[in-house]
Amino acid sequence: MPARVPRTHPYIPNSAPAVRDSMLAAIGAKDVEEFYADIPADLRLDRPLRLPAPFDSEARLVAHLEELLSRNSAVPPGRSFLGAGCYRHHVPAVVDEIVNRSEFLTAYAGEPYEDHGRFQALWEYQSLMAELLAVDVVNVPTYDGFQAAATALRMAGRATGRRRLLLVGETDPDRVSRIHDYVRGVHPVEPVAAEPQAVRAALAGGDVAAVYAQLTDYSGRVDPELPTYLELAHTAGALAVVHANPLSLGVLAPPAAYGADLTCGDLQPLGIHPSYGGGNAGFIGSADDPRLVAEYPSRLFGLTPTEVPGEYGFGDVAYERTSFAVREEGKEWVGTAAALHGIAAGAYLALMGPHGMREIGETILANTAYARQRLARVPGVDLADPEAVHFADFTVRYPGGPTAAEVSAALLARGLHGGTPAGPHEGRYCVTELHTQADIDHLADALEEIVT
Repeated sequence: MPARVPRTHPYIPNSAPAVRDSMLAAIGAKDVEEFYADIPADLRLDRPLRLPAPFDSEARLVAHLEELLSRNSAVPPGRSFLGAGCYRHHVPAVVDEIVNRSEFLTAYAGEPYEDHGRFQALWEYQSLMAELLAVDVVNVPTYDGFQAAATALRMAGRATGRRRLLLVGETDPDRVSRIHDYVRGVHPVEPVAAEPQAVRAALAGGDVAAVYAQLTDYSGRVDPELPTYLELAHTAGALAVVHANPLSLGVLAPPAAYGADLTCGDLQPLGIHPSYGGGNAGFIGSADDPRLVAEYPSRLFGLTPTEVPGEYGFGDVAYERTSFAVREEGKEWVGTAAALHGIAAGAYLALMGPHGMREIGETILANTAYARQRLARVPGVDLADPEAVHFADFTVRYPGGPTAAEVSAALLARGLHGGTPAGPHEGRYCVTELHTQADIDHLADALEEIVT
């Protein structure tokens, strides 16, 4: 790799060569490159980035960025049928108002010990999520649902002392990749078909730490055999980890109600705007089982009595088990980037309440059923699994017609986002409470033009 010329960067603190050299000397490193030794060589860039010359003024930089941003085009909610883990839902204005308040936006992750409003906000979030999930304990959010799934599986491995992890059913390939990356060197991961017989066979041997299954899989299917998988896991001495879309729990029973030891997922549907590279936060919930609580790497907030009789404050629970307390000796390292999203989710749940969560869940179920029935009436379009119940996401097939990539491109040319290729002749779609019957009919009419 070409030598990099040290220079002082106007926007990066401590980038002066002398300051950087003294920091390297203090930790015993010869070069910054030592910090990246664990990154595989085939993933590293062996040349400088191809960047334009730097701008000589802030005004020119701002003008350049504004020009780039002007190339974006907004997509109305009724014209986007993308989902598969990141969804467009209505975010009440008060949620944005709360999370943009300076005491949360700029101080949600620091340590202002005199300001327990942040602690209370996160405690309220945990309490509301615990009610939704039917559990006792919920963590302060991880970075995203991918990390939540991987962390829940590591927790199961530490609690059981076992190694093998079984992933049941069709799982988001990106989530599987993150799980592999997070548990590699410790736990072998095995995919298993969503069939009781297959799960029972894979559990043979007595060395499975956890069975990971999904309330709704990558294609949005609600698996009626899920309780059976959890029962089989417990019979074999393994823990049951279930991934769930939290917005579905207004109409679907929470996994803990039928045996899940750990429930995980992404908070994004709960009042968090989707955005490229952000808008995600992960949750993990469990019973108040000391064996599991001891394995949470992230912070937990609870009530504690103060010096004033009858008054309570909010503080850390078992703080000594976290990486914040023991640093490099921690079981896992957990950052704080997603805590603000927990406050957003808490505000959303408080606004929705049980009736609101039930209503939105019923609306999405109804919209999904209508969309599947309506698209199935289009000549040249078939449902991938016509008998299954779906929540938000579903897959259709184009037998004998254009490829999925061609359909997706043709939809985009008509101002519609959808039909993400799930196979050569399969497209994945999604509907939420934001879609109207007219929106779905418009999609069906467009597909009829394309595939026939």
